[in-house]
Amino acid sequence: MKRTIVKIIGITISIILLSQSLNVFAVTKKEVQQKKDDAQKQTSENNDKIDEAKEKKQELANEKSETMKTVEGLISKISDSETEIDNLQDKVQNLKDKIADKEKDIQQKQEEYTKQEELLDTRLVAMYERSETSYLDVFLTASSMTDALAKYYAASELFESDKELIQSTKEQKAQIESEKSDLENSKKELDASLTEQQAKVKELQALKSEKQSYADKLTQDEKTVQKEIEELEADNRQIEKAVKDAEAKYQKQLEELQRQQNKKNNNSNSGSNSGSNSNTPSGSGYFIKPISGGTVSTNGYYSSGKFHGAVDWAVSSGTTVVAAADGVVMTTADLTSSYGTHVVIRHANGMQTYYGHGTRGSICVKPGQTVKQGEKIMLSGSTGNSTGPHLHFEVRVSPYSYKYSATAYGQDSRVNPMNYL
Repeated sequence: MKRTIVKIIGITISIILLSQSLNVFAVTKKEVQQKKDDAQKQTSENNDKIDEAKEKKQELANEKSETMKTVEGLISKISDSETEIDNLQDKVQNLKDKIADKEKDIQQKQEEYTKQEELLDTRLVAMYERSETSYLDVFLTASSMTDALAKYYAASELFESDKELIQSTKEQKAQIESEKSDLENSKKELDASLTEQQAKVKELQALKSEKQSYADKLTQDEKTVQKEIEELEADNRQIEKAVKDAEAKYQKQLEELQRQQNKKNNNSNSGSNSGSNSNTPSGSGYFIKPISGGTVSTNGYYSSGKFHGAVDWAVSSGTTVVAAADGVVMTTADLTSSYGTHVVIRHANGMQTYYGHGTRGSICVKPGQTVKQGEKIMLSGSTGNSTGPHLHFEVRVSPYSYKYSATAYGQDSRVNPMNYL
C-alpha cells in the first residue's frame, strides 16, 4: 500500500513536470516565431531602406551626370566665345592697320593735291592775264608764217595742258573725298567691332561664372575630366590661331603649292578640265597612309562610343610618320596635353592634316616649309593626351573649326580620313 502511494505520487509529479515543460515549450515556440516575424519585418524594412538609398544614389549619380553634361556644354560655349573674341581681335587689329595706312595715304595725296592746286592757281592767273590776247594777236605779232604756226601750236598745247591740270585736280580731290568716306566707314566698323567685342567679353565672363557654379558640384573624378576638356579646348584654340596666322604668313608658299598642284592636274588630265581648282575633292586616293604598318585602334569613335574625329594607328614609338600629301607646314609644337608633339599641314585642296602624339623632339620640319607626299615629318610616340604609342591622324576642311561636344563628323570641320586614303 505504501509502495502504491509512492508510485501514484511519483506519477503525479511527473505529470505536473511534463505539463509545465509543455507549457514552457509552447511559450518558447511562440516567442521564437514572434522574433522570427519581427526579424523578417525588420529585414523587409531594411531592404526598403536599401532600395530607397539606391534610388537616391542613382538620382544623385544622374544629377551629377547631368551636371557634367551641363559643364561640358558650357565649356564648349566658352571655347566658341573665346574663338569669336580672338577673331574680333584680329578684325579690330586689321581695321586699325587699315585706318592707319589709309590716313597715311590720304595725307600724302592731300600734300600732292595742295601742290597741284597751287600750280593750278598759278596757271589760272596766267590764263587770266593773257585772256585779252587773242589768236589774231598771235598771228599779227608773228615774224613769219612759220613763227605764227609755232606760236599757235604752243598756245594750243598750253591750253590743253591747263585743261588736263584742271581735270586732274578735280579727280584727285574727288579721290581724296572718297577715301576719306571709306576711312570714316572703317572707323564706324571699328567702333562696332569694339562694341561687339566688349559684349562678347561680358558674355564670356557670364558663361565662366555659370560654368563654375556647376563645376563646384562635380565629383573629383568629374573635375579631372573637366580639366582635361578645358586643356583640350585651350590647346585647340592655340593651334587654330597658329594655323590661321600661318595661312597669312605663308601665303606665297601656299600660292606656289597651288600652282604646282594645278600644273600636276593639267598634266594628268591631258587638257581635260584645264586650270580647274577644286577645294573639296571627293573619293579616295588623295592622301596616302601617313605611317607604315600598325593596326587601326580607333576609327572615328572610341570603344566607349564617344566621338574621336580621327583615325588612330597603334604602332611602336619611333615609327616614321610622313606627310599624307604635298603641302605647307602650318605649325608644329610639343604640347604636354591634347595632341602632344604634333604637326599640322595645309594642302593644295584646302584641307588640313593633323599628326598627333609624336615622340618629343622628333619633329624634322618647320612652319612655312613645303613638304612632299611621303616626306618624313616626325616619329610616332605617346605624348599629350595619350594612353599608349600610336599616331593620331585627323583631317579638317575649310572653314576650320573644332568642337569637343561634336558627336559625329560634320558637326565641326573634321571629316573621316578613311574617305581620302
